[in-house]
Amino acid sequence: MTKFMKSAAWRATAMAAAISAFGATSVLAEDITYVSGAVGNAIDNFKALVKPWEDATGNTVTIVPMPASTSDQFGQYRLWLAAGNSDIDLYQTDVIWAPQLAEHFVDLTEVAGELAKTHFPSIIESQTVDGKLVALPIFTDAPALYYRKDLLEKYNLPVPKTWEEMTATAKTIQDGERAAGNADMWGFVWQGNAYEGLTCDALEWLKSSGGGQIVEPDGTISVNNPNAIAALELAKTWVGNISPEGVLAYQEEEARGLWQTGNAVFMRNWPYAYGLGNGDDSAVKGLFDVTTLPTGLDSTTSAATLGGWNVAVSKYSKHQEAAISLAMYLAGPEAQKQRAINESNLPTIISLYDDADIAAAQPIIPRWKDVFLQAVPRPSAPTRGKYNEVSSLFWNAVHNTLAGDGTAADNLEELEVLLTDLKGGESW
Repeated sequence: MTKFMKSAAWRATAMAAAISAFGATSVLAEDITYVSGAVGNAIDNFKALVKPWEDATGNTVTIVPMPASTSDQFGQYRLWLAAGNSDIDLYQTDVIWAPQLAEHFVDLTEVAGELAKTHFPSIIESQTVDGKLVALPIFTDAPALYYRKDLLEKYNLPVPKTWEEMTATAKTIQDGERAAGNADMWGFVWQGNAYEGLTCDALEWLKSSGGGQIVEPDGTISVNNPNAIAALELAKTWVGNISPEGVLAYQEEEARGLWQTGNAVFMRNWPYAYGLGNGDDSAVKGLFDVTTLPTGLDSTTSAATLGGWNVAVSKYSKHQEAAISLAMYLAGPEAQKQRAINESNLPTIISLYDDADIAAAQPIIPRWKDVFLQAVPRPSAPTRGKYNEVSSLFWNAVHNTLAGDGTAADNLEELEVLLTDLKGGESW
């Protein structure tokens, strides 16, 4: 264990600790390569985020942007790591990837011991595999229902509580706005492309309707049930009705793009879209709010897929100490606070939800606690290394249903068979 690792365990809850523990004493400046997906203005924000660390340590950070699709990111990460690629020092990782990629990452349990205590325990636990902390949380995620408060007021309609109410309200306002001359208005935009994002959306429909979590925490395959079938059949009615046909190719940015033109009543999206929606170039600035996602007709439970991003240090990095220093900074309070203020990212450090500066700059963040408390995890824990295949099979079954290629009942019955074959025994 290096001197840096021993000292950082108790001093790294602020950037100065990470810097004093390593970077400032480095004889030769190092360039750290950081790979990450990118949505919105994430690249520009990241450059500003790491600049204090660069200035203080003399090191530099090169970001390698990846496609916004988390499915594409995971595929590329797995190829690089399997090859022992030493060109990448740090990976920004989805909350669900820890069990699948753990063997390729540095164990941060000891070095991040004190810092880890300041984060939500459940999130630290999600990044701990076989007793090893393989990634540090940098922000968490849970989606919400964005709604045009001006249009709800105009039509004297309440914020919908159920998916059925949302469907009816979206149709009423969409038709009214089109009759008034806006032929481009749609009722609801979301993520319908065949990728991980659709797994997130559809899991919310199922869970909030009493249809389970695809695979339950004990490993039971639960996806083929009447409530799940009903939830998918309702979603199918949205396509071409309150959502454009093209929604079946939408990811997060396509949904946000249409929303920010002012041509959607409702949107399902992650917290990053809140700050961008209130930007000076947004047609909906000041006109919208967010709430928890709707429930099913016979349910009182909302469900928001637990997301979130972490930073992991590659075992194959040639600059591990500098990479750990940067990881500690990014997971620490200063960087998380900056992200919260500038990008409306949800902190994983508990105390930041009571930070006055964050509340003043992003008053939505303290309120997002209600959304976060309704979060439901994807079944990566019970399915472990097979999660990626589970998710792919699920989103393809859902996408086929939405596109009219088979009924929800038929597609979920077939999915159950495929998942049973994939499981292959008593446990995953």
